[in-house]
Amino acid sequence: MPPKELKDPKELKQTSQAGAAETSLEERITGALVGAAVGDALGGPVEGYSRDQILERHAGRVHGIVGPWNGDAWRTARPIAPYHKGDGHVTDDTLMTHALVRVYAQVRDHLDAYSVADHLVPDLMTNPRWIPELEAEAIPLQRVFLAEKWLATRLHYGHVDPREAGVGNIVNCGAAMYMAPVGLVNAANPAGAYAEALDIASAHQSSYGREAAGVFAAAVSAACVPGATPDSVVTACLALAKDGTRTAIEQVCEVAARYSDFESALVPLREAVAPYDTVGPDYRAPSLDARRPSRTKAIEELPVALGMLVVSGGDYRHAVLGSVNYGRDCDSTATMAGAVAGALGSPVPQDWSKTVAEASRLDLWEPATTLTAVTRELFEQDVHRRRAHEAAFTEIGGLRCSD
Repeated sequence: MPPKELKDPKELKQTSQAGAAETSLEERITGALVGAAVGDALGGPVEGYSRDQILERHAGRVHGIVGPWNGDAWRTARPIAPYHKGDGHVTDDTLMTHALVRVYAQVRDHLDAYSVADHLVPDLMTNPRWIPELEAEAIPLQRVFLAEKWLATRLHYGHVDPREAGVGNIVNCGAAMYMAPVGLVNAANPAGAYAEALDIASAHQSSYGREAAGVFAAAVSAACVPGATPDSVVTACLALAKDGTRTAIEQVCEVAARYSDFESALVPLREAVAPYDTVGPDYRAPSLDARRPSRTKAIEELPVALGMLVVSGGDYRHAVLGSVNYGRDCDSTATMAGAVAGALGSPVPQDWSKTVAEASRLDLWEPATTLTAVTRELFEQDVHRRRAHEAAFTEIGGLRCSD
């Protein structure tokens, strides 16, 4: 059957704006976390390929959950083997996101780089869990990419200061891809989300990889503001982002505003982000400067995810499918686009979420329930701390009341 036609983005934008103000905290957190996982699962089987390769392989664009790129040969086909990407399996993006939720559940307070060393790394190294792509139970560290294994190398074995451990790692989206929970516990406070994510990510990344983590968390937080829209989310990001990350987001979203369907936006968005992307045109044969620190460069995934959010008018399905069909590191791009669209209140298609949960053998909703409870606790703690500060500041004569 041919894919269903996407609705008029202008209509979607109006619907998104009208519904956003009525969306509760729990619904936003659920939408963001489930939305991130589903985006991840949709992008996984086409990760690393170009938009043209995806078009040829699937005889058209991807419009939902698809099987492995190499079919039944996924167990041995390179460069993907031995991972079963596709058929609704989430990747390490979701595994890391859920791991960070577990850290919040354990600490029940705001996190920092030391939280990564004291809680996240031990969880990744010692607690076996079901790994969908391996179709087996294993410690998560056995699945994550080398850039995430760096956490164990530097923090567990190297005993490096957690706030400096990210220096020397390849600069990519490894830290940014799992920062949605930071934006959610700081819901409607983008500056707070940005600062907390920068601290957490310092254990994992440096340069524009760390910056992207902060800005992505801010984007998720900004999406939780009542009445938020794709434009208001981008504005919040630009108010906080620095260096090449800010410029890349600005340029990509400026181009994205000219389009209302992802098909026509695929090439223009790539052209807009290319000057800031170090990987180069051939994703599987990176350029010499790929993933090295820079003041002028940016990761590709975050600007493109925000661009697709603008193109879609905030509609979840449209933003995620645009991110998936963009190719390259599309599981992470779709994770980010899905998290922000979900936080805005755009519903995640139930057939997708049900299939992903069953195929991955994961409860996609439990982390949201857990994080909602933690978020409410943190807000109460923040209010208490703020009032204590106000009282102390007033007592030392800092507060001056006008006549």
